[in-house]
Amino acid sequence: MKHIYKDDIVTVPEGVQVQIKARQIRVTGPRGTLSRDLRHIQVDLQRPSKTQIRVVVWQGGRKHVACIRTVCSHITNLINGVTKGFEYRVACVHAHFPINVTILAEENAVEVRNFLGEKFVRKVQLYDGVKIEQSKARKEELILTGNDVDAVSQSAASIQQATRVRRKDIRKFLDGVYVSHKGVIDTE
Repeated sequence: MKHIYKDDIVTVPEGVQVQIKARQIRVTGPRGTLSRDLRHIQVDLQRPSKTQIRVVVWQGGRKHVACIRTVCSHITNLINGVTKGFEYRVACVHAHFPINVTILAEENAVEVRNFLGEKFVRKVQLYDGVKIEQSKARKEELILTGNDVDAVSQSAASIQQATRVRRKDIRKFLDGVYVSHKGVIDTE
C-alpha cells in the first residue's frame, strides 16, 4: 500500500544554523560544523520556519516511508554533535595477560600490546576529529570524543575489532577491548 503523503519534523535549537541545498545538509553550532550528503535518499527537505525542518515523502511504500525517520535521526545526530558532542568509552578486559594500550597523540592512533601474550603490536588509526584520552576514574578505560558520531563510533569499533580472539574458544578467552558506554558528552 502506498502512502500519498508522510512527513516528520525535526526541531532546530537556538544557536544552531542549518543550511539545506539539494539534500546536502550543513549544520553549524558552538562546537563546529558538520555536513552530511543525503542525495541518495529520495525525500523532500523543507524549512517551514527557522526552527523546523520537515522531511516529506510523497507516494511512498513501506520501505520508502521508513527513510523519513532515518533522515530525521541523521539530522538530530548532526545537531547533537555540534551542540554537545559524542563520547564513547572502551574498557580493556583481560584474564591473565594484561593488555597494554598506548595512545600515539602525534599520529592520532592507538597501539595495543601484549594481547593474549602475543608479541604482535596492533596499531589502530583513529578517524579525523576524534580525540582519545585515558580515563581518570578507571585505569583500563579509554575515552573517545568528537563531534561526528560516525567517526567516533567507527574509531571505537576499529579498536574493538583489532582485539578479536581468533582460533580460540571465545567462551573461555574473553580478553579484548570492548565498548562500555556510548552517548553525548556530559558537561558536569
